[in-house]
Amino acid sequence: MTMTSSRPYIIRALYEWIIENECTPYILVNAFEDGVEVPQEHVKDGQIILNVSPSAVQSFSIHNHAVDFEGRFAGIPKQVFVPINAVLGIYAKENGQGMIFDADNDGSEPPEPEGSGASGGSAGSDNQGPGVKKPSLRIVK
Repeated sequence: MTMTSSRPYIIRALYEWIIENECTPYILVNAFEDGVEVPQEHVKDGQIILNVSPSAVQSFSIHNHAVDFEGRFAGIPKQVFVPINAVLGIYAKENGQGMIFDADNDGSEPPEPEGSGASGGSAGSDNQGPGVKKPSLRIVK
């Protein structure tokens, strides 16, 4: 069964969590993704970081297909539109807590664990999510 992307739901949940903890939510955006409308003069290395706190933006909404709002850039109001697949992450400015998404995966289908076959994964599966290093074991004598 094919499911819709979980990314917009995760973004909404993390946004609320960051706000409730009195932090400033930032979203990291792939500025070169199709459909992205952001001030290009603020793009660095193909990415832009946007402050999406309630005090910084107006008419903010996270839809299942996009994030959109009106923001000010160098004092000039601009409409911003970011398709969900262009949102690379959401995190709190103050402590960096949040989530960075895998740029290759839109979240609609989970990645296959490495080495998985027809028998499926074990309880200690490698499927731990992006940015999580797999622990390594070594024999100490």
